[in-house]
Amino acid sequence: MNAETQSMLDQLEAIKQEGAGVAAGLSEAQFNWQPGRGRWSIAQCLAHLNFGVIEVLPAFDRAIAEGRAKGKTSSGPFRYGWFSRFMIREMEPPPRRRMKTPMKGSAGEHHRAADVLPEFARLRDELARRVRESDGLDLAGIRTISPVNRLIRLPLGAYFAFILAHDRRHVWQAREVRSAPGFGTA
Repeated sequence: MNAETQSMLDQLEAIKQEGAGVAAGLSEAQFNWQPGRGRWSIAQCLAHLNFGVIEVLPAFDRAIAEGRAKGKTSSGPFRYGWFSRFMIREMEPPPRRRMKTPMKGSAGEHHRAADVLPEFARLRDELARRVRESDGLDLAGIRTISPVNRLIRLPLGAYFAFILAHDRRHVWQAREVRSAPGFGTA
C-alpha cells in the first residue's frame, strides 16, 4: 500500500473516532441543540457529512473503475495542481470563511443519535473501502467529477483529500457546538 493511501485510511479512522467522541454522552436534546439561528447542531453537522459521503461514493466508484479499465496505475508519490490544493485547504478547519452548502437540506432538522452515529461509522468504512480499492492507481491522473458541481473535476487522490478535509471541518464545527454558551443547559 502506498504512503498516501495509508495516510488517508489513518485519517478516516481518526475522523470516525472524533465523530463518535463529539457525540458521546449527549442527550437527544444536546445532540440536536443549535447554538444560534441558522447554526447547525452536532446532529446536523454529522448528518450533513453522511449525506455528502452518500452523494460522492458513486463518483469514486466510477473514477476507480475507469482508472482500472484504462490501466492508469502508479505507486506515487502524487502531486496535485494549485486548484486541488486550494480546494483542500479551503475545507480544512478552522474555516477561513463561512460557506453556504450547495447541498440544500443536507443537514435536516432533527436527528436521532441512534440513527446518525452508526451511519457515520458505516459510511466512513465505505469510504475507506474505496480508498483501499484505489491503491495502486494513479491518484493524480484519474479525474473525479463532483456530484455536487459537475464543473469541479479533481484528481481522485485530491478528491479523497477534499472529502477528508470536509469531514474534519464539520467534526470541528460539531466540537465547537459543545463549547458554545448555553450548551450544557440543553
